[in-house]
Amino acid sequence: MTHKNLSMRYLIIFLFSLILSQSGISQTQRTAVVDIDEILTSMPDYQKAQDQLDQIAEQWRQEIAQEMDKVKSMYNKYQAEQVLLSDEMKREREDEIMAKEKEVRDIQRQKFGPEGELFNKRQELVAPIQNEVYKAISSYADSRGFDLILDRSANSGIIFINDAMDKTEDIKKILK
Repeated sequence: MTHKNLSMRYLIIFLFSLILSQSGISQTQRTAVVDIDEILTSMPDYQKAQDQLDQIAEQWRQEIAQEMDKVKSMYNKYQAEQVLLSDEMKREREDEIMAKEKEVRDIQRQKFGPEGELFNKRQELVAPIQNEVYKAISSYADSRGFDLILDRSANSGIIFINDAMDKTEDIKKILK
């Protein structure tokens, strides 16, 4: 293919794209952004739920740390007595230590794992509050004629947004 044909092909593709994009302009979409993290952190119920989750997590961390201390104690005792133990007794103690360590890891996974108790408790406490926020945003969008509302929270990928498009404060007022 020659340079001239390639240039012509790009020109045709560009013009076709321009025509398609122009046809969409006649149907402009109303867009807004909100910061869901800011909205949630401004809600007393959300703060209360977060505090409750933090207390539960801290309690579980302490319990797990105590159990790990028991494992360390078992290991230190084993190290001190190792020279006096027969090979069979050494294996028994090692097995006991490994079993206790596995038990502690299992407890940790049960409490803090992806489907653990903390995750389930977070769903129980935070999901209803998040649903309330999403309903308020949906209602706001419907009543104000917005076609699209984006979240500008930390990981949203939005680099710049005109402040006039940020409707976070409006949503916070609705939720109060």
